[in-house]
Amino acid sequence: MAPAIAGFTYERIPVADGVSLNAAVCGSGSPIVLLHGFPQTHLMWRHVAADLAADHTVICPDLRGYGASDKPAETDGTAYAKRTMAADIVALARALGHERFALAGHDRGALVAFRAGLDHPGTITHLACLDVLPTVDMWEVMRGVTAAVGFHLYLMAQPPGLPEQMIAAGPDTFFGHFLDIWTNDPQAISADVRAAYLDACRDAVPSIVADYRASAGIDIDHDQADRDAGNRLPMPVTVLQQDWGAALGFDAAALWSAWAPDLRHTSVACGHFMAEEAPADIAKALRDLLAR
Repeated sequence: MAPAIAGFTYERIPVADGVSLNAAVCGSGSPIVLLHGFPQTHLMWRHVAADLAADHTVICPDLRGYGASDKPAETDGTAYAKRTMAADIVALARALGHERFALAGHDRGALVAFRAGLDHPGTITHLACLDVLPTVDMWEVMRGVTAAVGFHLYLMAQPPGLPEQMIAAGPDTFFGHFLDIWTNDPQAISADVRAAYLDACRDAVPSIVADYRASAGIDIDHDQADRDAGNRLPMPVTVLQQDWGAALGFDAAALWSAWAPDLRHTSVACGHFMAEEAPADIAKALRDLLAR
């Protein structure tokens, strides 16, 4: 049996033509949706979700293309646009009876959350983004040899064919590399959860690559259009991230402030997988956000 979030009910919910998302749901009270990152599934939120479910309705889906959710083929460059993936999440919450909800995302899920906040400002009440920059900003700060830390971004930006073949030749080595180097506490991801992540990624190479490829194309176009139009996130926003700026030479808080007038930006000492390494701290940060 694959690991699950204890006490949560699992549902498959249609969100678009031919696409259903796997979602874990628990609790009552004001709703919050938690979106996972790479190379993970909804399980990354297991500790934080259990904490928040004491007084909130907590919804933890697998993003399209990941985990047990559907993985549509990319045909026109839009299937894995963050705009499309954000629309999935709005449809998911609506199907569960929530017209408005708070949204927190980590890594890839944070990019989906960011796009949802811009595209659906009347729907997202509060927004948290963990350990990312907006896509257009990310590419602008990735330069020089220090950008080698993001080699996977460049690999998966290549045209269809080569990245998928290279990754599929050794998926456990590829995805396991990030689980190893991005954590400060190896014990934070247990062996069974790690195995579940690798199993899920092994079965999703084309869709994971398509998600990343979108962030080297259509997602930049969407972010740039919002930047040019002066669109900003009107809801309270919390950003938690490692201090990438110290290594790559940028001011993360300043970059985020350009998008979010009501921003609380905090640098964390734990590794990238902060919801697993420091779940109590992340749960507190989300509760503080929801109180704003």
